[in-house]
Amino acid sequence: MQPASEQQPRTSEQEIAMLRRRLADAQRMTALGELMSTTTHEFNNVLMTIINYAKIGMRHKDEPTRDKAFDKILAAGNRAAKITNGILGAARNRSDDFAPTDLAKLVEDTLVLLERELSKYRISVERQLDDVPPAMVNPNQIQQVLLNLLINARQALSQGGLVIVKLVHDRPAGMISLTVRDNGKGIPQDHLPRIFDPYFTTKDGPDETGKGGTGVGLATCRDIIEMHKGKIQVASTVGKGTAFTLKLPVAGTATEQAPVTVRVGIPDRSSEVA
Repeated sequence: MQPASEQQPRTSEQEIAMLRRRLADAQRMTALGELMSTTTHEFNNVLMTIINYAKIGMRHKDEPTRDKAFDKILAAGNRAAKITNGILGAARNRSDDFAPTDLAKLVEDTLVLLERELSKYRISVERQLDDVPPAMVNPNQIQQVLLNLLINARQALSQGGLVIVKLVHDRPAGMISLTVRDNGKGIPQDHLPRIFDPYFTTKDGPDETGKGGTGVGLATCRDIIEMHKGKIQVASTVGKGTAFTLKLPVAGTATEQAPVTVRVGIPDRSSEVA
């Protein structure tokens, strides 16, 4: 039998691991709750579109008007299906399994969930999605990270602005780079080294949508990316914007765990975030 002094550290490590799992579960539920809040309004708008065009089709007997109504109803129905599939995917994929994942599709699915919110704040999204191989990731966890980064970008822009989502294959490193860049207010230099610390936040509290202010988002993002044997990097300049880059392993490759990288000074739009 091992002495109690040797057993105690192992018990403490187990307790820390259990607490981290509970924190990750709580963060997933928070993200899901935020998604439900965001998409409920959008889904209601879709239903109103379907109802209104159904009424138009019933009132007007001429074929052109009815064809237009059917087209609008079909488009709205397809939109509703995308929203529903996105929510169901986020809700049911609770496993810790890693699998080859199409990151371009994951980006598109995530943007569907935030489309109404980004549109409400007059934020444009520019996609720069190269044809990249599958990444070996847990798709639900990476979507959680991506949602957090996109919501942070939206909050940095307030009213109006541009978010760029970029996907690049780094062949020599066997990694895929996923970058979320905004042209918002940026992060002060003295805050950059602390943004991944648990409970550190530069926000006063939740905004009008109820998002932000807990300070656990980026810390959880860092833990998820480290668990994937990847990197999370940030570059920012006050008044010009911020870029977060996730570097994730290509399916079928092995990488060593790398640290978080924090850099001051956001690069030019045409340059790569290292």
